[in-house]
Amino acid sequence: MPGSGKSTVGVLLAKRLGLGFIDTDLLIQEQAGRTLQDIVDQDGYGALRHLEEQVLLKLDVRHKVISTGGSAVYSAPAMEYLRSSGTLVFLDIPLELVIERIGDHSMRGISRRPDQSLAELFAERFQLYSFWADLTVPGAGRNQEQVCDAVMAGLAPIVQ
Repeated sequence: MPGSGKSTVGVLLAKRLGLGFIDTDLLIQEQAGRTLQDIVDQDGYGALRHLEEQVLLKLDVRHKVISTGGSAVYSAPAMEYLRSSGTLVFLDIPLELVIERIGDHSMRGISRRPDQSLAELFAERFQLYSFWADLTVPGAGRNQEQVCDAVMAGLAPIVQ
């Protein structure tokens, strides 16, 4: 979910591991030449999900930490592609913390149905994140460094 710390923790993790870092939200904006919110407003949430899938499937994912957009989990081909080359980490924070961190989410470019509340989106995505995750790291009550420490600890048995 937005506000989970994907980008910040991803950069910290990439530095610690000596890997490259990619934020797919930025790649989508670069490719589209506009913000995520503009894409959602002008073309709909489905268009943003489609663009995200295209960007993910074209990525060279080797030796990189990748922060995907929150809707990446709607694309089985993209998730299978990412899983084939790495470990999928779910930074799990409660809805209350999402709301606290993102505040007014109306301009965040969140890919959701127009009739869908943030709570409904959270519940829907939680199921998908849990399904795809190789490693789930709770983020509540932790700062970004502590979340990164927990990711590193969780990855240790996987990457050896």
